[in-house]
Amino acid sequence: MEKLVYEFMGTDKGNCSTALVGKNASVTGKVLLAHNEDDSDAVVQTHVVPRVKHNPGTFITFADGKAQIPQVEETYAYYWSEVRCPGGISFADGFANEWGVAVVSNACRPSKDATGSHTDNREAYGVGYAIRRLVAERAKTAREGVQVIAQLVEEFGYFSSRSYQIADKDEAWVVQIPKGFNIVAKRVPDDHVYYIPNWYTIHEVDFNDADNYYASPNLVTHAIEQGWYTPAVEGDWSDFDFAKAYQEGEMEPHNITRARNAWRILQGLELEGEELKVFSRKAEKKYSAADLKQVMRAHYIGTADDLTEGLTKNPHRGYYWPTTICNPMTVESLVVEFNEDPNLTRMLRAAPRGCVCPYTPWYPAALNRVPKGYSWMTPMASQAAHFFVDDAELVYDPTKAYWAFKLLQYFTDFDFKGTHEKIEEGMAKLEAGWELEKDAIEGAYKALKAVDEAAAKEYLTQYTCAQAQKAWDWANYMVTVLGEAKALENCKAYDDDPEFRN
Repeated sequence: MEKLVYEFMGTDKGNCSTALVGKNASVTGKVLLAHNEDDSDAVVQTHVVPRVKHNPGTFITFADGKAQIPQVEETYAYYWSEVRCPGGISFADGFANEWGVAVVSNACRPSKDATGSHTDNREAYGVGYAIRRLVAERAKTAREGVQVIAQLVEEFGYFSSRSYQIADKDEAWVVQIPKGFNIVAKRVPDDHVYYIPNWYTIHEVDFNDADNYYASPNLVTHAIEQGWYTPAVEGDWSDFDFAKAYQEGEMEPHNITRARNAWRILQGLELEGEELKVFSRKAEKKYSAADLKQVMRAHYIGTADDLTEGLTKNPHRGYYWPTTICNPMTVESLVVEFNEDPNLTRMLRAAPRGCVCPYTPWYPAALNRVPKGYSWMTPMASQAAHFFVDDAELVYDPTKAYWAFKLLQYFTDFDFKGTHEKIEEGMAKLEAGWELEKDAIEGAYKALKAVDEAAAKEYLTQYTCAQAQKAWDWANYMVTVLGEAKALENCKAYDDDPEFRN
């Protein structure tokens, strides 16, 4: 099994989606982030990891890489959304730390590789999973997160091909890494909106603009040496295009479709060809979390890309060629509203998919613990066993919240047309109620913080736990409602059958 997962990790093309909104393009005046994490045969649990002091001279290693990384004196506290699947997975987990820094990623396979390998070359390169966790443990800002990644990749090498999105309240950075020892990073302009399916999107690089770009010292010279880039004028790198130099092959059809529909929702544009590979676009309005939820839930209903045939076919089509943004591999969906006070950074969380789970408000930086039923291992045990998952964890378990929503998802898989409308109505009511109470909840936190900050954090912890339980109870209720409705439908079919009546 581990060999199969290893090969899968090296050859899959990825299906995640990420959107970012610059602070001047947001209704909150702070950065917004949205992400769908797409993986197969997985479950998700959540953790809160406290600050930890470490002994001088210690090193940290990860089971998926050979790098021995010097440990820092103290690591920051963070929220961890862990994806668990057979054999473990290096590139799925999401993090948000106590400083209000969040990190997610998208596969951008395949990238060109000097070793000639089209799979993860772990003998040549030393880090994979380490990147996202060390960003959470070591970065106070998104910009510092870029520096953490640069140091790791340039020293130890990286064995995947990905785009990391790192955001805080003021800045959103995109870090794109081909296999090897180089990275390139670009800041999303404050008045822009960004969307990526799974494809390198950084093109031009201004090597003189350190405020908005970072490039490894050998990024361009390596591409020249390998024959991937030849300057039009020797010594002048102004025509360097990172994506063109380092991406291998053509944009996959499912990436094209997802990009087209994301920009259709975000800006009402019908884009094709090279326009779909754009890094970001200037915002023509102020975006809200509701706009990003619409993107992350997209099934393309009513568009030219709608393949449901009047909802008679499920939009979540195909594990091996999913084309919708919300698709059969989606295991978690997030929308993050950053705040001046990190404790008030609000994560709207749905797992496994935003079309079967309401986006429930969590306050990750304020959490003293995770809601009951949303984890089944301690953080330390999970860190040790992340790449050694017991198959029993992947079997239906009613004591785990994740499976309540997964069960609801199964109902839609059997009958999307007959279930989705009731589910959407229920989710809309819950989400509307959470929006109405948001100002009161956060106002109460601020008043309590002025007196006792620890009590204020506990208040947000209790609120998060209560809403997570509310969402879980709703999922159980919906299973009952939909099951009873189907049973009545079956009875009516017999009642209306003349042969049966006779």
